[in-house]
Amino acid sequence: MKLGYKGWAVLTLAGGGLVAGAFVLGQKQAGGKNEGMVVSGAVGTAVAAQRVGDHPPITGNGKFTHFRVGNRNVKSMYADGNIIWIATSGGVIRYDSSTDNFRIFDNKVKGLLSNGIFHVSKLGDQVLAGTYGGGLSIYDPKADKWSNLNIPDGLADQFVYDVTKASNGDVWIATWSGANRIKGGALTDPAQWETFTVENTKGGLPNPWVYGVEEGRNGEMWFATEDGLARYKDGEWRNWQHEEGLGAPFEAVRDAIQSTNDPAKSSSHHAQQKAEQGLQDVNVAYNPNYIISLKVDRQGMVWCGTWGAGLARFDGKSWRNFTTADGLPANHIFMLYLDPQGKLWAGTNHGLARLNDDGKSFTVMTTADGLYADNVFSMAHAADGSVWIGSFGGVAHITGRMK
Repeated sequence: MKLGYKGWAVLTLAGGGLVAGAFVLGQKQAGGKNEGMVVSGAVGTAVAAQRVGDHPPITGNGKFTHFRVGNRNVKSMYADGNIIWIATSGGVIRYDSSTDNFRIFDNKVKGLLSNGIFHVSKLGDQVLAGTYGGGLSIYDPKADKWSNLNIPDGLADQFVYDVTKASNGDVWIATWSGANRIKGGALTDPAQWETFTVENTKGGLPNPWVYGVEEGRNGEMWFATEDGLARYKDGEWRNWQHEEGLGAPFEAVRDAIQSTNDPAKSSSHHAQQKAEQGLQDVNVAYNPNYIISLKVDRQGMVWCGTWGAGLARFDGKSWRNFTTADGLPANHIFMLYLDPQGKLWAGTNHGLARLNDDGKSFTVMTTADGLYADNVFSMAHAADGSVWIGSFGGVAHITGRMK
């Protein structure tokens, strides 16, 4: 089988990239029930099949429970009251924490075209699932049905990485062929759809591969791409790259990068990106312009998680980069998350880090503190104050006060 550049990217992301082995302690059977969903094959035997508990408390007398999802990444999670939506590379799981019941949705369900899920969130009463190659899938819980939006409906690409609703009601979608804006969030009205590409923004959007979209403090929109940070404000585009301060220089992180699992070795697309940035001789997993996670905090600071160049903070004028030298557990920042108190968390390939109140140091959690595995791709806070953390192979549910 011959794979194009997107095929190789899917293998890299779905397969885990820089993941470590699954972390399991003292297995026991889960109390979860399958709510009438017919499940078969690898998904049915692996997803939500076992739970691990009865471990010593972590800091603050909290306790943790592990949920296994097999040989899969947990790329996104969304907490909706007692319901936790878990996006994996093997389908979407709806877990009811009040009853311990779960339900699995995969591509055997009409309307959900792909098992690989990059993103899960809600728009009104509907659940949105951004998929690997299957477009944007939408679940109506009242009708118990999935529908799908794809390229013929106005979607820029069938690979959907992020969805955000702006304060003015517009919905923005990050894809691997640019970004969509749906005015007023009217997803079913083709007249309200726009697509922004490298070409029609005249390079303002610097790269077609868009990994994240966030609204800024003043209504501007920020975009994480494979060639830097982009901003859309008052109808104008602008972008920033490594030469302007994004990402730590290679010399600063060279010794901390242990992985040679460089996408450029298996993907002509990634190889071209590195060559265009003068990084063709760097044979490890490093690309400071490759932003794979994005958040804007309450103060309006833009945070960019890079591929091997650490965590970058942008105040609109200048950059500040954080690396393992500042206390991060690793320099590959897979996930950025703001908790209900506005604190920033960074998921890396060697643990989960929280930015401390001093704004320059970090508190780190690993499997020793209750994580399922040290690679962290997703995070969510439930209504009861507990925290859900997604990794390769499983999810950790942590109750009580975290570090």
